[in-house]
Amino acid sequence: MTPKIAAFLRDAEPATPCLVLDVDRVEENYRRLTAALPLAQIYYAVKANPAAPILGRLVGLGSSFDAASFEEVTACLEAGAAPERISFGNTVKKERAIQAAFARGVRMFAFDSEGELEKLARSAPGARVYCRILVGNDGAEWPLSRKFGCEVEMAKQLMVRAGELGLDPFGLSFHVGSQQVKTTAYEAAIAKVGLLFTDLRSAGVNVRMVNLGGGYPVRYRSEVPEIGKFGDAIMGAMVKAFGNALPELVIEPGRFIVGDAGVVSSEVVLVSRKSAEDPVRWVYLDIGRFGGLAETEGEAIKYVFRTPHDGGEDGPVTIAGPTCDSTDTLYEKSNYRLPLALDAGDRVELEATGAYVTTYASQRFNGFAPLAEHYV
Repeated sequence: MTPKIAAFLRDAEPATPCLVLDVDRVEENYRRLTAALPLAQIYYAVKANPAAPILGRLVGLGSSFDAASFEEVTACLEAGAAPERISFGNTVKKERAIQAAFARGVRMFAFDSEGELEKLARSAPGARVYCRILVGNDGAEWPLSRKFGCEVEMAKQLMVRAGELGLDPFGLSFHVGSQQVKTTAYEAAIAKVGLLFTDLRSAGVNVRMVNLGGGYPVRYRSEVPEIGKFGDAIMGAMVKAFGNALPELVIEPGRFIVGDAGVVSSEVVLVSRKSAEDPVRWVYLDIGRFGGLAETEGEAIKYVFRTPHDGGEDGPVTIAGPTCDSTDTLYEKSNYRLPLALDAGDRVELEATGAYVTTYASQRFNGFAPLAEHYV
């Protein structure tokens, strides 16, 4: 929690649940990342948090943007981003969204299938396109499975086809999974891309960009490697794969830029037990999985909790949200402990919740309003 957030919570006492995010911390994280990977162009993953104050600050810093929808493209443009600094990075797009983005000046698009490539050829003629390949997600606390990307051999065929269709086969991309804590995941993916680059150039394809995706982690309950270690590992792998002829580098950080810039302030609704002898208390908060904490699915992302009673005697808890849905249980197996003095009405802060919270919040499930947002 930054001093600005602490002061806002103390002085404003905003109604809960709410997100309070320090935009200065966003800038600090952006600068840390540029220092770790100075040769890479940052394309902020807008889906992590598309709030106008964040986009505006990043525009001022010279960032580019990775948009997942035409609505996100529009948000970037309204924040002052130049269209040539926007990549339409979703590989599954409605053709009218492609047309609309192209009409607004966007010229870089992702794909991973022949059907998507044909849509791009029709609706974004001559655009720069890059093919996303499948890579391993070992080490990611929020893996991305096989929904996006294609196998290497198909990628080769599609990149050749892109040129035949009048598009510019600009580059290749991958994503090693969100909250990736192993630098080796990037090294293995870069080696795979390097071999494909060689094959494509031998086939006459003018490929010249590598998009390293996102995944750069923030600290939750466990320590993670410093961003400098990722930078060193990535650049070492790039030199090994490409020598001195490095391609253009793109990265798509989301969580790293905004994650630890935000804090969710919540209220305890109820503390109860399932039997008189049960040592485990149930702590119900006024925010849960449907209020924005979707990444607690499978207890994958483990947020840090701060309470007014920290330092006192504690005990085991199950932590749940306020809705009537039984899946709205956040942590039951992850050995959370909270103070025994915690009671209904106490405020609880969830740290490093600046990413993938406001945009995951449901629209009035059980009648609860979407998460309030404050940018300081």
